Amino acid sequence: MSSLIYIVGVVLSVIAVLDIIKKPISLVGKIICSVLVLCTSWIGLAVYYLYAKNHITDWFK
Repeated sequence: MSSLIYIVGVVLSVIAVLDIIKKPISLVGKIICSVLVLCTSWIGLAVYYLYAKNHITDWFK
C-alpha cells in the first residue's frame, strides 16, 4: 500500500513539473518552482494545486 502512495506521489509530481514548464515564466522561476514541488513531496503538491497554480505567473513576471 505504501508503494502505491509513493508511485501516485511521483506521478503527480511529474505532472506538476510538466505544468510548471508550460507556464510563461522565466527559466529561473521554472527551476525554483520545480525544485520546490519535487523536494516538498505531498505538501508541495497540495500548495501548488490548491494555490500556486493560479498565481505563479504573477510571482515570476
